[in-house]
Amino acid sequence: MNDGNPFQIIFAVVEAEKGSEILEEAQKAGAEGGTVFYGRGTGVHEHEKILGIPIEPAKEIIMILIREELADKVLYAIVNAGKLNEPGKGLAFVLDVFKVAGICHDETRSIKDEF
Repeated sequence: MNDGNPFQIIFAVVEAEKGSEILEEAQKAGAEGGTVFYGRGTGVHEHEKILGIPIEPAKEIIMILIREELADKVLYAIVNAGKLNEPGKGLAFVLDVFKVAGICHDETRSIKDEF
């Protein structure tokens, strides 16, 4: 629990070129939006080499700030769309968010109320 703050953040590390498609599925499940950015790295199932040189595969990282009550549904959509239950397809996790600024929803208190 995050002591009254209604938000969590979902991070998903997925295969390159899949981020937008997975984000669309997350939005169908209730996410209002998200951010996709690029990264690189390997997991235990990825050890590619070209001419003996290790290659770090390109990845996309999805970041979605979500209301706590929608987090499980959106995470489920991400896992299914990205096939994250298959080896080497990526991972996703959810973290509690303790402070948020810049969100203009009617339900949230103004950041001016806090500072």
